[in-house]
Amino acid sequence: MVKASDNNFYRRARFLVSAGKSAQFPQEDGAEVAFAGGSNAGKSSAINTLCDNKRLAKTSKTPGRTRLINFFSLDQHRRLVDLPGYGYAKVPEAVKREWKQLIEAYLQQHRLRGLVIIMDIRHPMKAFDVQMLEWCHYYRLPAHILLTKSDKLKRGAQQNSLRAVQKLLTEGSFDATVQTFSALKQTGLEQLVEKLNGWLELD
Repeated sequence: MVKASDNNFYRRARFLVSAGKSAQFPQEDGAEVAFAGGSNAGKSSAINTLCDNKRLAKTSKTPGRTRLINFFSLDQHRRLVDLPGYGYAKVPEAVKREWKQLIEAYLQQHRLRGLVIIMDIRHPMKAFDVQMLEWCHYYRLPAHILLTKSDKLKRGAQQNSLRAVQKLLTEGSFDATVQTFSALKQTGLEQLVEKLNGWLELD
């Protein structure tokens, strides 16, 4: 298990602002890493584990309830960003279109250094996951996939899922890396921190 001291920098994360439209985004300065994921894939748990704060990214018993982009400050020049959950949320199509437009507007921001895409290891590479990867490819943005809830599978099944996703990334020519992750067991945390440190130029 990774010790909390290994991700001390991310424990500094503090809520900054929520944005429901691009005009509400913070000023374009510094560097940001964003998290995106399908409803109920474990995005909030991953962020909270990274930052060692169970109350930072709010979780909901109803998947897809979060409709805003939430910004968290790490220091004066670096931020983490929580994008709305996508997928099977029971909301009107008009609302889903608004979410899509909001997320796409955010992905065009030049301060974004990388996108962490959260996927349930038991159900990876759904249509919306692939769409996020295609957006990253279009905007020339590096992506890192977290195959979450890995504690739900035995090690052999974890590796099978990991290899299957790696194969699909290669076939799709996506600029993305992938790892297994468990918020419950905190496995994969050190690897995630290393990736974010590189994107945020902390190394």
